[in-house]
Amino acid sequence: MTEPSGKGFQIISPGRVNLIGEHVDYNDGVVLPAAIDREIKMQVRPLAEPLLILHALDLGKSSSLALDDLDARQDLQGNPLQTYALYPAGVAWALQKAGLSSPGMEVSYSSSIPIGAGLSSSAAVQVGFALAWQELGGWELDPMRLVQLCQRSENQFIGVQSGLMDQFAVRFGVAEHALRFDTRSLAWQPVALPPETSLVIADSRVRRSLTTSAYNERRADCEIAVSTIREQFPQVQALRDVTPAMLAANKAVLSPQVYARAQHVVEEIARVDDAIACLAMGNEVGFGQLMFASHFSLRDLYEVSCPELDILVEIAAGLPGCLGARLTGAGFGGCTVNLVESDAAANFTAKLGEAYLARTGHEASIYVCHAAQGARVLW
Repeated sequence: MTEPSGKGFQIISPGRVNLIGEHVDYNDGVVLPAAIDREIKMQVRPLAEPLLILHALDLGKSSSLALDDLDARQDLQGNPLQTYALYPAGVAWALQKAGLSSPGMEVSYSSSIPIGAGLSSSAAVQVGFALAWQELGGWELDPMRLVQLCQRSENQFIGVQSGLMDQFAVRFGVAEHALRFDTRSLAWQPVALPPETSLVIADSRVRRSLTTSAYNERRADCEIAVSTIREQFPQVQALRDVTPAMLAANKAVLSPQVYARAQHVVEEIARVDDAIACLAMGNEVGFGQLMFASHFSLRDLYEVSCPELDILVEIAAGLPGCLGARLTGAGFGGCTVNLVESDAAANFTAKLGEAYLARTGHEASIYVCHAAQGARVLW
């Protein structure tokens, strides 16, 4: 029997919502996410042996795996790791590759973040487990480096070519603030959200797997655009460097699909700057209009929306108190985020749910949220 080797502790790791700046993080753009007050709660117990024992309480599943044989991607019985175990294993793998210890531990965890909804439940798991191993391993790591290792685990161990935004937002969240995050320089700053507003998350209940979706195809289209435009403009390193004029000059040599993908990214990066300026001026109406514009671009140019998300945005636009709405996350299903006047949030939630059920025959899960503090250890 594996015995505990020290005192246990708890970790709180939040989900995140991206308010604007979708599919620009892997194009070196600026994004505006926020951690939200829906979270994973982890109870961590140290173990003397190099084992990871997992109890995913919401799933009713448990698994045990050896921390000294992570490349096998299997549990102690030789079964392939299921997704819920693969993500913690990937974090340990990335930490070990960086020369950091990942001692044995038993973790029981539950979540109020909907899985697969585009609210970064996977990043919340990654950052939470990374913090647990930092606590147990006795090593200190710059928080930005920590989230980079979490990203590496997702890119190289899981196989999803995601950017850094999700893990960053989960770790660096500031209550009542969005986070302006420059994915190129890694500079960031909190940006106050409009007072007396709420973030209403509407989960369409449509699920898509990132690893089997067109996410990686979109990323490849962006890379094609960059390599093509660079032939004429050598200074271009990413779509962030591309101006509308540069893009227009290459319209004839880019396929219509690649051009549309690049157009979304170039215009979305500009929208983020405009949105932050709106917040600084207290112009929440202007901010909301940019949210709508972002959704339409994701629907028409990047083609990552779906009928259910479009219906949610359409309904929201006609409800009192709604300042803006858009899909959030990678798309292909998942959630919309709505900026809503707080005194209208309850009515908005009820009316949105009723109308979505009437239009689709399906129920949406709708949550009134606020920007929250990032992942942390509780003793």
